[in-house]
Amino acid sequence: MNISQAAETSGLSPRMIRHYEKIGLLPAPPRSEGGYRQYNERDLHTLGFIQRARRLGFSMEQIHRLLQLWQDRSRTSAEVKALTAEHLRELEDKIRDLQAMRDTLARLASCCNGDDRPDCPIIHSLAND
Repeated sequence: MNISQAAETSGLSPRMIRHYEKIGLLPAPPRSEGGYRQYNERDLHTLGFIQRARRLGFSMEQIHRLLQLWQDRSRTSAEVKALTAEHLRELEDKIRDLQAMRDTLARLASCCNGDDRPDCPIIHSLAND
């Protein structure tokens, strides 16, 4: 199938598929005599793998490593678990950061009268740290 068909089947855009090829997540497919990329079921399966990993927030570098592990039948599940645990720690750090931001914004918003006066604790806080 050509890139348009692969895009439609996978739910990705042709641009994203070309990007995945460019950065090495998806091997460059063979081309037709007319120069069109030709994808097969294995390519679609790989695209699905990438898409599911992206939805879980894995970075492109982590996805590259996951793809290597997926294709390496001599790998251990411990390697996959270690990569996943690292990503989980990163997500937990982000969640803590986001919660702290939310708490700060909620505190600032509760201090602001939101009236017609120019005095605003939110602006004051941003200007003065």
